[in-house]
Amino acid sequence: MAAKETVKTICRNARPVMSSDLTEARRRALGLYRAFYRYIPYIIKYFDIPKNEQDCRCKLREYFYKHACVTDVRVIDILVIKGYMELKEVTHLWQQKGHVMSHWNPSAEPKPCDFLGKFLAGMD
Repeated sequence: MAAKETVKTICRNARPVMSSDLTEARRRALGLYRAFYRYIPYIIKYFDIPKNEQDCRCKLREYFYKHACVTDVRVIDILVIKGYMELKEVTHLWQQKGHVMSHWNPSAEPKPCDFLGKFLAGMD
């Protein structure tokens, strides 16, 4: 009996951050997507970045598809909160051009993981 009681005390239900269920969290995420989507022309104008609207929309879509498999409501809420923080920093011009352009950072080249690849990379 004692083992069952400890399991009950350990497995508590976590309180929701903002959304009470998955549909509400999805609605909040779509609201964030729409807000960013509407602000893309202003980002291009104010930050004078060498990207067009289509590139920015593809990058926005890429960020949202990266987290498409998340099903935990609390995690979705935290990601939406962070997204709104990012949007606020952009809209209030608290970020600079370099911050915005870092989203297109060409650092996607993977580092070598085998011995020979590391050795040859160190010779450059």
